[in-house]
Amino acid sequence: MKICLLVVGKTDTDYLKAGIEEYYKRLSRYIDYEMKVLPDIRNSKNMSETLQKENEGKLILGTLAPSDYVSLLDENGKIFSSVEFSDYLVRKMLGNIKRLVFVIGGPYGFSEEIYNRANDKISLSKMTFSHQMVRMIFTEQLYRAMTIIKGEPYHHK
Repeated sequence: MKICLLVVGKTDTDYLKAGIEEYYKRLSRYIDYEMKVLPDIRNSKNMSETLQKENEGKLILGTLAPSDYVSLLDENGKIFSSVEFSDYLVRKMLGNIKRLVFVIGGPYGFSEEIYNRANDKISLSKMTFSHQMVRMIFTEQLYRAMTIIKGEPYHHK
């Protein structure tokens, strides 16, 4: 199984880039993983939130294959502990899924088309994080889940 983290817009902040790169390197030992960055929507400051979400949605839909299992990182999604998230990943690995795609939307969330395409939704916390910060947090949690699956000592109970 391949895991893809699909994000809208590049990461601007150096410390977030460094954190993402660190966990990206660590993950390569465990699983086929990529973070795919879609371009920011042009002239978004002149668009309504709805129009911006719709335009981002078109970009996202254009990168998904019909066979992809799509999980949105969404504030209204299911909240997992790190161990529960590792169990979730194991179920997906055993479920004959070719590519598991986690999607982080733009600052206003997702369009209805994206919600309709998604297979499920996951929330990292009841707190709100910037969509750029979520990239690093999620990549670390993915690494943590892999170490839990392998029985390595990174995660402490």
